[in-house]
Amino acid sequence: MIKKVTRKTFTIRPSGRSSDYITPSFGFGCLLNCTYCYMKRHKESGLTVAKNVNEILTEINNHSLFDSKVKKPNQTDDTYITYDIACNEDFALHRKYYNWISIFDFFKTHPIAKATFATKIIPWDFLKFNPEKKVRIRFSLMPEWLSNILEPGTPLIKQRIEAINLFISRGYDVHINFSPVIVTAQWLNMYRELFEQINLIVKDRYKPFVKSEVIFLTHNAKKHEYNLKQNLPGEYLLWNPELQENKYSEYNTGEPNIRYIASLKSKYINQFKELHNEIIPWNTIRYIF
Repeated sequence: MIKKVTRKTFTIRPSGRSSDYITPSFGFGCLLNCTYCYMKRHKESGLTVAKNVNEILTEINNHSLFDSKVKKPNQTDDTYITYDIACNEDFALHRKYYNWISIFDFFKTHPIAKATFATKIIPWDFLKFNPEKKVRIRFSLMPEWLSNILEPGTPLIKQRIEAINLFISRGYDVHINFSPVIVTAQWLNMYRELFEQINLIVKDRYKPFVKSEVIFLTHNAKKHEYNLKQNLPGEYLLWNPELQENKYSEYNTGEPNIRYIASLKSKYINQFKELHNEIIPWNTIRYIF
């Protein structure tokens, strides 16, 4: 169900990872049903869409010009203040519910603000707009075998990799979002195949511009129960208590998340980076955690 609402909260939160800041939500929820999706903990179904988009854009404008305290260059961008506009949704998936061209044009013409968002889908109609590198798309990638189980109804991983070339050619800044990284018995072999596929498909002339972020799986007891209740596939890949421990986040209002045990995660991160840098050293990792 799609419900249009008037956003009343315009808090812009610092990030420092995928972006400098996270904007108020244009949309809240997701119409996909990925098994690991953290949004389903907060909103099991449907999507709320902001009616007062211009007020959100005004808040972003004022924040970037008067309230931002970031210094450039930093790892999010060398020049512009970056704003994640889709932390609580897949903006590309839900694009038909917005005047997305006006949103993109705001960032294209803004002197210092730049938009960024991650997506699992390929928004073909975005190709009719050239944002002149002021909009960054972060295509989410994981091994195909995992994606087939955990991301039903999404494009093939190979198609997302191919889209990197196309969207760069049409004026988008494109990065890779390796998220979530899920540890299995064969996870390094699967990532070797993925990295080799990326190296083969991404054109050499674009490789210097394609950076990445790496986020290891965070799961949650509430989402675990939801997945079991809904009989969603692949829960055994996500809920692995012998490898995981409770971890509290500043944004989850005290509810514990489940993440890989710190000592194990440190080892996994090193293994990921070693393999990544062996095969696609041109793909600079902006951050990994």
